[in-house]
Amino acid sequence: MDQQDEATWTSALHPSPSEHTPLLHAPTDKRESYGKVFCEELITLIASGLPILGTHIFEHSLIITSVVTIGHLSTNALAGVALGSMTAGVSGFSIIYGLSSALDTLLPSAWTSQKPELVGLWTQRMIVVEAICLIPMFVIWFNSENILLWLRQDPEIARLAATYLYWISLGLPAYAFNSITRRYFQSQGLFAAPTRIVIVVAPVNAFMNWLLVWGPKPIRLGYIGAPIATALSFNLISLLSIAYGFWVLPAWNRQNKKSAWHPICRGSFQNLGLLFHLGLAGVAQIASEWWAWELAGLAASQISPLALAAQSILLATGSTAAQGVFALESACSVRIGNLLGEGRADRAPVAAIAAMVIGLASATSTCAVLLAFRKSWAYMFTDDPEVAALYASILPLVGLYQFFDAGKALAGGILRARGKQGIGALLNLSGYYLVGMPLGLLLTFHPKIELGLRGLWIGLTVSLLYCAAGGGWICAKTDWDEEVRRVRARIAKEWNLTNEPGSLRVGYE
Repeated sequence: MDQQDEATWTSALHPSPSEHTPLLHAPTDKRESYGKVFCEELITLIASGLPILGTHIFEHSLIITSVVTIGHLSTNALAGVALGSMTAGVSGFSIIYGLSSALDTLLPSAWTSQKPELVGLWTQRMIVVEAICLIPMFVIWFNSENILLWLRQDPEIARLAATYLYWISLGLPAYAFNSITRRYFQSQGLFAAPTRIVIVVAPVNAFMNWLLVWGPKPIRLGYIGAPIATALSFNLISLLSIAYGFWVLPAWNRQNKKSAWHPICRGSFQNLGLLFHLGLAGVAQIASEWWAWELAGLAASQISPLALAAQSILLATGSTAAQGVFALESACSVRIGNLLGEGRADRAPVAAIAAMVIGLASATSTCAVLLAFRKSWAYMFTDDPEVAALYASILPLVGLYQFFDAGKALAGGILRARGKQGIGALLNLSGYYLVGMPLGLLLTFHPKIELGLRGLWIGLTVSLLYCAAGGGWICAKTDWDEEVRRVRARIAKEWNLTNEPGSLRVGYE
């Protein structure tokens, strides 16, 4: 890239100021009131968040279906698939999700910049990064029986869990690919694309689970049928995503008069360090929370079988209730990233406030539903009145937890849009492992307190309060004009790196 080209590109990113150029962005256009802009952002976030919610729910069903299907085989089979799915989440799925969160920083701002092709380039690089990281995951999963035995798990349960991991590993590369393509589509405003795909696959997955586990004898595989069906479903999502990209996406590109497509080239394997940096911070931010809840389940098992049963229902309730917040978090991250790429430092904080308002409304409605049905909800999962009573006594804490979880999640989404996954990781690590879990264990097991399962949930709720307050304070201090400058500098730097002497020119026009 010669000096003239560089000057042209830099000038495009940073237009020369004139006597009519304002020093700072105006809060809104003169014809638009703050209220109008706020309502527009509110509608945009809801419109993008609803399809994401559908994607999360149907994707969640792919894993749950296998647990439900196997659960009717035997108690050991249910325990094996539960241990296997937990191990898969801790050592595989959570890490993939965290690594892919690096794209929440890079893709939305690239799409709305003057070089949308960078969306394709960063996507290709993330595929390379995920492929490298899959290697140790396969090593762990293929040796999981020995690892679980070393952790003193029951030999039969360890064998069944290892069998589950062995067969579901057939879908692990596809799971990673799907995590990437979902962000590829959403960064371009195609929020409904992953939803349409997974809506097609979810019933197919349910049918394959039944067919391979309980179907006719020539086809029936029993226990291994469920992880095979789930793995096939992951691969089917990948194939449909590729087909969508080839046959549907071009029409979207013509409508927007731009394309995220980038030819595969030498540049696809360069500058992977930024992805590793953001991705590992994302793993620490996301997986640390995932692991904390697994530790909470382990702690509940040390209280009593009754507490463990109630904890499993509470966790299922909480994770289901949180799907709306997770969807809003993703929508918020994409929207703010898009606005930063457009240079709209005036509008990004309005979008952040709108997301917080939606999150508050969502938490309020969820809390109201939980409290209204707290005495009957548990009977959907169990017939034991003691478990139901313990569940009902702790559910108000779960309702309170919704408010802090919404604040924490949205702050995390804003931080990811800004490329501050490291700050989110520090908040989660300190909140869960220095504040919440120690407090919860103290309240649960200290002989002078012994609050039982209630103490554990008090600790977890305090950790969420800590993360929400800390994340909210950091987001409130954001210099949005500086964030726009950082995005522009990152895109300009990427342009220079991929066009420097000795690097294959990557097809920019």
